[in-house]
Amino acid sequence: MDYFKLNNYEWFAEDVSLCTIAKEVGTPCYVYSRAALENKWHAFDKAFNNYPHQINYAVKANSNLAVLNIFARLNSGFDIVSGGELERVLKANGNPEKIIFSGVGKTIDELTKALQVGIGCINVESEAELLRLNEIAINLGKKATIAFRVNPDVDPKSHPYISTGLKENKFGVSILEAKTLYQQASKLKGIKIQGLAFHIGSQITSLEPFLEAIDKVLELNQDLNRMGIAISHLNLGGGLGVCYHAEMPPTPSAYVSALLAKLQQTDLVIHIEPGRAITANAGVLLTRVEYIKKQELKDRYFAIVDAAMNDLLRPALYEAWQDIVPVKLRHNETTLYNYDIVGPICETADFLGKDRSLFLEPNDLLMICSAGAYGFSMSSNYNSRPRVAEVMVDNNNFYTIRPREDLTELMKTEMMLPF
Repeated sequence: MDYFKLNNYEWFAEDVSLCTIAKEVGTPCYVYSRAALENKWHAFDKAFNNYPHQINYAVKANSNLAVLNIFARLNSGFDIVSGGELERVLKANGNPEKIIFSGVGKTIDELTKALQVGIGCINVESEAELLRLNEIAINLGKKATIAFRVNPDVDPKSHPYISTGLKENKFGVSILEAKTLYQQASKLKGIKIQGLAFHIGSQITSLEPFLEAIDKVLELNQDLNRMGIAISHLNLGGGLGVCYHAEMPPTPSAYVSALLAKLQQTDLVIHIEPGRAITANAGVLLTRVEYIKKQELKDRYFAIVDAAMNDLLRPALYEAWQDIVPVKLRHNETTLYNYDIVGPICETADFLGKDRSLFLEPNDLLMICSAGAYGFSMSSNYNSRPRVAEVMVDNNNFYTIRPREDLTELMKTEMMLPF
């Protein structure tokens, strides 16, 4: 959160008061720092020094066009998992040749569009997908450049919902199956083998799972070489965690250094796919206290705010912890109370934070920290709530990069029966 700072008892994003943004844009709203986004992307890029590499920003973390365009201006690659994300990257002026398409359920239409625009690589996750892709490529008179996503059966030691590299997970193919599939792919007319990929999960806070997975995949690469199958890039996925509370994940520099120590003896171009690690601490969610309500049988309170689980799903879905602080600090020392920060949605799971020691009053403006990743991108219209505004701060200016939805927009694509 380096680009969010206190100035005379008030929180700022870069050089813009968050109170000013809330007053002009309203709440709830997401606020991102352009400098924070660029700085973290550069941290990964510079860590490689002169080693051949490609940073593929994971679009699912935050897919706003302004965010994507910032990375496109940096000549970033992109990791996508849907046709919709492909369209977003193209609209944001991303280079098609630097797009990697992952995901277990790519449709015929998605694969066709990917080949038509000439994306860099498709990470194939099953034999069925390989055969479908080969047929599409032949019909288009093209060759599909591929890597197989291997499941190395490594525990990332993160939340089970964001673990993707264990044998019970739906992603990728086993190392044993991969050998057979690479042989099969080498004989298909519509396929060009280029890479080898893995991705073991998200919010990983230690290096050991990454290094264990690399060891397994490098052994597979040696087997492929002996079989006469050469690859030119190794995609190590993403998943590096961030500090939400007390976590101490490796820095981009330490992470990349550890990877390169394993890979220096290879001649492979290295791809990585950071998403959360770039955007999480580059954004906050602003929300305003509507009511204070005493809890029965407990010496604590509910602070009912105007943001809800449809705006920020992570606490309800993963019981994720994100810091929540008042945007304007009180000058005088005040008695603190225990609050559950909850929204107006009709679900007990509608909370943004529990048991927070604060002093709050109605109309106080709060900042939910580390909300730049998997915030707006996972939001919905549950309870017929319009999705919130998104704002980008650039030095002492700010721009609304997505206006707040209104109730008319919620219903404009719906229609009643004609009888």
